[in-house]
Parts: sequence; C-alpha cells; structure tokens
Amino acid sequence: MKNRLGLALLALGLACGGLMASAAESGQTGGKSKPSTADHTKFKELAGPFKSGEEVTKACLSCHTEASKQLMATRHWTWEYTNPDTGQKLGKKTMLNGFCIGDKSNEAFCNSCHIGYGWKDASFDFKDENKVDCLVCHNSGDYVKPAGLAGNVPTVKTEWPMGSGKFFGPIDLAKVSQHVGKTRTDNCGTCHYNGGGGDGVKHGDLDSSLNSADKNLDVHMASKDKGGQGFSCSTCHQSDGHVISGSRIQMTASDPHGPNVRGDKDARGTSTCQSCHGNKPHKQPALNMEVLNSHTDKLACQTCHVPEFARGGVATKMKWDWSQAGKKDANGKPYVVKDDHGHNIYDSKKGTFELGNNVVPDYVWFNGKVTYTLQTDTIDPSGVVKINTFHGDSKDPKARIWPVKRFQGKQPYDTEYKKLLVPHTATPDDTAFWYNFDWPKALKAGAEATGEPYSGKYGFIETEMLWPITHMVAPKDKAVPCIECHKVDGRLAGLDGIYVPGRDSNKWIDWIGWLAVLGTIVGTMLHAGFRIFIKPARTQEKHHV
Repeated sequence: MKNRLGLALLALGLACGGLMASAAESGQTGGKSKPSTADHTKFKELAGPFKSGEEVTKACLSCHTEASKQLMATRHWTWEYTNPDTGQKLGKKTMLNGFCIGDKSNEAFCNSCHIGYGWKDASFDFKDENKVDCLVCHNSGDYVKPAGLAGNVPTVKTEWPMGSGKFFGPIDLAKVSQHVGKTRTDNCGTCHYNGGGGDGVKHGDLDSSLNSADKNLDVHMASKDKGGQGFSCSTCHQSDGHVISGSRIQMTASDPHGPNVRGDKDARGTSTCQSCHGNKPHKQPALNMEVLNSHTDKLACQTCHVPEFARGGVATKMKWDWSQAGKKDANGKPYVVKDDHGHNIYDSKKGTFELGNNVVPDYVWFNGKVTYTLQTDTIDPSGVVKINTFHGDSKDPKARIWPVKRFQGKQPYDTEYKKLLVPHTATPDDTAFWYNFDWPKALKAGAEATGEPYSGKYGFIETEMLWPITHMVAPKDKAVPCIECHKVDGRLAGLDGIYVPGRDSNKWIDWIGWLAVLGTIVGTMLHAGFRIFIKPARTQEKHHV
C-alpha cells in the first residue's frame, strides 16, 4: 500500500479547498516613476558634440562628482570579489564557465559588457574616473557598444567585424546624454541577458522576453497594464552608492529576517523573496495555509513559483560541446547549422549546442555557499568536472531545496597539468580560434594571457555548471502543483535527505499520516456540526435582547 500517506494528504488538500500555493496578499509593488527634478536637455555641459564616451563621463562628473568613485568600488567595475565565506577570489577576471569559457585574451570582445570604456588588455587604467560608462546603465535608447570594440562607442560609422558588412553608429552622444534617466530593465538586460554570446544563453531565467513580459511570464516584471507589478530590475536589486544588492556569486539561499520595514536598508536590500513576503507568505486557503507555510523551512520560494524557465519564447543553451568546433564545409569554409526554429545548433567557431524552452529545473539542496573551479585549480579528469558546486544538505538549517539550470559542457583542458584552459577566440589575429581554427595556437595564447603554464598537450573534458533559477515567477494559480513533487517519479525523485509523502513510503509514518488525516476530517466535521448546533441558540438569545 505504498504512498498512501501522500495520496491521503493530497485528498485532504482537495477537500480543504485547493492545492495551489497562494502568494502573499501584500508586497512591494511597482509604481510610476516620479518626474525628474532635472531636465538634462537644458544642461550646457551636455550640449556636445562629444568625440568619445570619456568626454560624456567628464561632463557627467561636473555635477555627479562622486559617481565614478562610488562605482569604482563595486564588482561591476572591478570584475573581482573575494568571497568572505570561501576565501576564493572570484569575478569575471578569474571565473570560468562552459559557454565562452573565460575573458582572458578576449577582453576586447567580452568587455563590451564592462561598465567602462577601452578595456582591451591588462593595460586598462581602473583608476581613471573618465573611463566609467555612465550611459550604459542610464541611457533611454539609441546606445550600443558592439562586441569587439573593448567597450568603446562608435561615434563614426564603423564596420565591425572588419569585412562583415555590418555597420554600427555613429552614436549621437549628446542626444543620448541629454535623455538619461533611472536604470530600466532593458539597460540591465543589455549585458545580463546576453552573457555567453547571445540572448538567454546563460541564465535561463533572464532574457529579452522580460522587457515586455506578461503576467504569466513574470508577475513582478509584467507591467500593471498586463496585470503585473510593473517592477524594474532595481525594484528588487536596490542600490546604495552604486552597490547593487543580490549576486549569484554569494547568494542568500534562506532569509530568516522577514519583511523589511519601510525605509530600512540592510545589505540584502529587497533582493530576497522574504524581504517583501516574509517566511509565512500564504494567507489562504485558511485550512491549508499552515501546511503550505510549513514548506518554507525546506523549500525556496522559487521551487514552487518558477515551474519552468526559458518560458518567454527565448531558448536557453543547455549543452555546449567545444570539441566539435573547427569543422569546415566542402569548400573549406566555416559554416553554421540551424534547427527548425532558427537556432544555431552547430557553429564552426563554437561547436555543437542543445537548447531548451519551458525547461523543468533540476533541484538541489543549497545553503548559499558556492565554490568554483578556477584557472589555477587542478581537476580530476576521470569524471565530469564541476565548474561550480552548490553546497548544503538536508541537515543544514540554512539549506533549502532550490531550482537550478544544470548546464553541460565539453571544453579544453591541459592533459598534463590537469587544468581547464581558456582559449583565445574572439579578437582578430593569427592566434584567435575564430579566425584560424587552430586549437594549439589558440590555447597557447589563452594560457599566456592567464599566466598559467601550458604543456602544449590538450584534450576535451565534460563539465557541469549550475545556475540558480529565481526570475520568471509565475502567477500563484500556475505554481507547481503539489502532485508534481508528491509522487514516485516527480520533480524531487532524485533528491535525498528528505521524506516526501507520495514519493516515499514507511509503514509507521503512513499510519501516523492516516491518523492525522482522519483526525483533521473528524475535527472539521465536529467543528462544523458544533457551529450548526449553537446557531439557533445564538439567534434566540439575540431575539430576547
């Protein structure tokens, strides 16, 4: 009689008026932006013309005197961070991934997503305040930083890449600077949507569909006209002196502090669900809200409320095999193969891909601690290399069951020194793989840029990387149904360390469960009968008053 308890609990849930998790009635809501007190079109400092982005920044700093200093103290500028919990030195300067792998030797291409101008190699001056790019976060349109120009803006018509027939610019920097404003969702998305070389490639829950999300895609990001809350990224990821709350490098897996008091600021900002909704978010249905709230000591909010990722029509990459890169067609030319939806599934420059839409997450225990395999670390080539590891288990009071995107890669490594390698790929020279398809040259140049020794012997190894799923929050009536987890082959089938009714079976627990169900039903019936019995008496008393 396996799984009786789970089925009984599900039946009880139906009897009590519904199984779906109910969102909190109150929470932070988005509102219309307050009118600015400054009309930037009237500032003579912004009249231009500007020959470079640095000239615009110099003009901005004439009023916003501390802006560059503040920003230069952040990870957005330094691209490095020492995790106080693990001691690892992280950030894009040192971290690896299974997508484009690493930025070393590829700075001029990758660093179009840096909030600065001109970072093409190690000579970049991180102390030059005029190198800060104010416009990339505060522009209101008509601003572009093409990959390959080291974060510089084309102020004259520019063909890039050379010989491609694709032109950028000229960008009218005076016009852009005169129409700046608070950061918008698409400002953040310019970089955060496009990590890994394209829209939605990396995260799975961040892509351009959020710019025009409806309520079914994301209840927070959807505009109020579409039934959502009208949030921008900065509604949750609040900033203080340009320091923005929330990070996948050092996460808060469980937040015991409850909702923020209005006006109160702490390091977490409002980037956790609990900072608005608290740890008992479910207010109804009355008879099972306590059961739902009791799940919060084991489940992250996202586990129930993000049923799938990549739901907005933008596919995310789930696999990337670099070992297949370098093939050429019958004419000796690199080529691309697309699937029926127009997605690249093979590219001579990059290898083979597998993509996904409406992907059901994997689930792991996670306490917020993440460690990474870095360029300096020795790997074990006998198995799959974990580029990052989410720590935590069922016995850890800080751990919760979290949804993740499990990305699988196959990338180059040094077979003698047993270290992952960063290939030189993107900038047009004789050693870049995208221009010569020569792995030995590309790997040697990449190793020289990282400063790590290279034996000259290489192979390809399978890797895995986890990405936390925390955006694309569905409406409460579209949360994960209870039966999706409370069954034998459900979403939590491979998760250990926890007894899941409906998935697991234990004779004594089943009997206790049946007694609890029976007691609840009897108690409910007695309570209802008692109310019916005393109602006439109360009516008579009222008439006698």
